[in-house]
Amino acid sequence: MATNDNLVEVEDLYMYFPVTAGVMRRKIGDVKAVDGVSFNIKKGETLGLVGESGCGKTTTGRCILRLYEPTGGKVTFEGQDLTALNQRNLRSIRKNMQLVFQDPYASLDPRMTAGDIIGEPMLVHQLVSGKEYKGQVDELFRLVQLEPYMADRYPHEFSGGQRQRLGIARALATRPSLIVCDEPVSALDVSIQTQIITLLMRLRQELGLTYLFIAHDLSVVRYISDRVAVMYLGRVVEITNSDELYDNPLHPYTQALLSAVPIPDPVVDRQRKRVLLAGDVPSPVNPPSGCTFHPRCHQAIDICKEQSPEFRDIGNEHWVSCHRV
Repeated sequence: MATNDNLVEVEDLYMYFPVTAGVMRRKIGDVKAVDGVSFNIKKGETLGLVGESGCGKTTTGRCILRLYEPTGGKVTFEGQDLTALNQRNLRSIRKNMQLVFQDPYASLDPRMTAGDIIGEPMLVHQLVSGKEYKGQVDELFRLVQLEPYMADRYPHEFSGGQRQRLGIARALATRPSLIVCDEPVSALDVSIQTQIITLLMRLRQELGLTYLFIAHDLSVVRYISDRVAVMYLGRVVEITNSDELYDNPLHPYTQALLSAVPIPDPVVDRQRKRVLLAGDVPSPVNPPSGCTFHPRCHQAIDICKEQSPEFRDIGNEHWVSCHRV
């Protein structure tokens, strides 16, 4: 899947968190949050990353930014292997990768003004001089459709949608090429969600940004994403372009997710077939053998319990991990 058009290449990424017990905090196992993930993000595109809560989406995004130190695997960004860089070298390119957090209130320092929050990244990375600072901050406010006179306000004086715009402006302050959007609209009202999604799409067009868009709302993901990757229990089970995924989902898990997306037409909604999953999501501490989805899959056969399916391209850049496909 690696080409020169890729901004990010993730190869066999693992992130295990140790489980300890007892007074001596002895290690008794691992939470396999990310368990052998591979994908790429092309320059200028939006890759949607979807799945149930706890499937490893956010952990994957943070491993790409090296906010978490991966247990194994390789992350290449702009041709550089991030997993091999020391802290000094990583700091020099970190300004090119930014994160928009899920909670627009908890991610903003309540003791700092909005102007200081947006301007701090430029000062940390020494991107502006004293004379340019205020002008740059004012420009960032306008870029996210806020007024510069709001710079002296504190986060609690803004609405939820305005706070998320502040988070986006802060991410743009270092002029990044990649932004990881970690469920940036899930905490917002539906009407505000549309405004933020439209803003993100406009910024991508104007500034040439690349997004990893993490979400669990598949209707939102379809609207903003060029390609979509579906995760289940720490693994990517299907990747293809957005239209192909929604029109022709191949993995049983993807089919189940899409069958649960509400359709505004009640007649069509009553006629479609729901795919109901049996049981609960297995524990990432002790995932099932073979295909991790087989205990809940209505199409599972004997080989699914014994052998992990190969993640393969079945044509037209449609990648899937399933024995039955």
